[in-house]
Amino acid sequence: MNAATPTVGDAIVDYLHRLSVEHAFGVLSIHNMPLLDALGRDGRIRYVGARGEAGAVGMADACARVTGRIGVAFTSTGTGAGNAAGALIEALTAGTPLLHITGQVAVPYLDRGRSYVHETKDQLSMLTAVSKAAFRVWSARTALATLEEAARVAMTAPTGPVSVEIPIDLQGEPFMAMVPAAPRVERAEPDDAALRELAIRLKQARRPLLWVGGGARHAKTEVRRLLDMGFAVVTTLQGRGIVPEDDPRTLAAFNSQPAIEAFYGTCDALLVVGSRLRVPETLTHTLKLPTPCYQIDADPLASQRGYPTDLFVCADAQRALSRLIALLEEGLAIDPALQEDAATARHQAASMLRAAVAPYDQVADALQMVCGRDFNWVRDVTISNSTWGNRLFPLLDVAQGVHAVGGGIGQGLAMAIGAAVGTPGRRTWALAGDGGFMLNLGELATAVQEDTGMVLLVMNDGGYGILRNLQDADYGGRRYYADLHGFDLRLLAESVGASYLRVGTMTEVQEVLAVAARRRPPVTLIEFDMQAIGPFAKPFTGPPLGKG
Repeated sequence: MNAATPTVGDAIVDYLHRLSVEHAFGVLSIHNMPLLDALGRDGRIRYVGARGEAGAVGMADACARVTGRIGVAFTSTGTGAGNAAGALIEALTAGTPLLHITGQVAVPYLDRGRSYVHETKDQLSMLTAVSKAAFRVWSARTALATLEEAARVAMTAPTGPVSVEIPIDLQGEPFMAMVPAAPRVERAEPDDAALRELAIRLKQARRPLLWVGGGARHAKTEVRRLLDMGFAVVTTLQGRGIVPEDDPRTLAAFNSQPAIEAFYGTCDALLVVGSRLRVPETLTHTLKLPTPCYQIDADPLASQRGYPTDLFVCADAQRALSRLIALLEEGLAIDPALQEDAATARHQAASMLRAAVAPYDQVADALQMVCGRDFNWVRDVTISNSTWGNRLFPLLDVAQGVHAVGGGIGQGLAMAIGAAVGTPGRRTWALAGDGGFMLNLGELATAVQEDTGMVLLVMNDGGYGILRNLQDADYGGRRYYADLHGFDLRLLAESVGASYLRVGTMTEVQEVLAVAARRRPPVTLIEFDMQAIGPFAKPFTGPPLGKG
């Protein structure tokens, strides 16, 4: 290729700069080499080479969550694009704005079934199923228009990942047209009459509860203003940190425990903002929530989807709350005991959780002692995260938290890399079980190569702990297929140049984590030997699914 002639790849890289992209992730392939050649020649965007496409998309996802900018991942055609599917589903579930730029076979061979290398049947439909949308570039001259629309769709609420196929014969084609500016992203404006009606109804409440989810992550100033006005506030797991969780006035992400449900019973209005009222956080929609229920969401399809809604306002969370606050500044008569009652309910719920997860609640306490206030907390799906990791270890800002919203195991390691790369001045702490850690183990080498400085806590119980517990509870203790032959984690860490520490008793957890906090090797792997430490006080079998 003649590097002196601007190509479609060069134009795409220029457009990524217009989107303020600073990091990209991917796997080099013959079917994306012209794109990555342009990225490398440009040199201004840091590229991280993952060991697999699932890892690349997971890294881009987490990087977007902690930076607030659109994520970018490059993959190859066919199997390469297919490998990204699980991570795209996670980004879609989490509502992460992301561009997945993938290759495709040469245009003359597209959809002809001629067994072109890497070809798969109907790749675009596959990507459509796991993305918010998927587009195909059909000519060099339409490449940027297609990418511009993909970016607009990805960044428009409800946000999500968008895939773009670019055939290999087009990626290196000459491209001399002007590169467009970043797209104008429309944010849904609230209807003034609906907001006035909402304000009238909320002024009639003495004990209003504000429930905020991931769709309100950019509205933290407005949410905190409502807290200051006297509202009780609870966040979903995706909304953690919208209000700093060391603020005693908030319920944080404590939800569905008996003490919390009892508190809900004392509230006389519920305002849900940017939340889908997901099944795992509502006891499969049997959790008794306050009524009447009002909802603000940018997605018009959110109305009446989870719980009956008495008034729905279709709008961007920040814009709606900003105007609502102005309408509520006079006339509120909130019970002054509401937030104190919320703090009591949270303390009761936390105490109940501590009793169930002991002695592992001590890990949350030790982390709080050593992490300071500027950190990332990335979690894979494991018992420790589903219990104490999701609630006991407090987040102080919404950009600090990344977890596998969709419940897919094995995504935490890649996400931790993306978070660490995206925030180089902030230490990343990651939590995984041994089963999930082994699933995408190759990305440990990526973490070391990129000098992430991350600290990886591996809770090692020699298998799928939650599945064992389910087998004990529901299948007569018949433990089939849940045990895993693993790695010697010390030797594994040493083999790739990572530092290794071990926790075998809870008496040493504080010192081990303090050592990890003081040092900064490329990666620190801390093995928690759960067979030596002992089991949780109460076996965990997953989130409660309801009462029926």
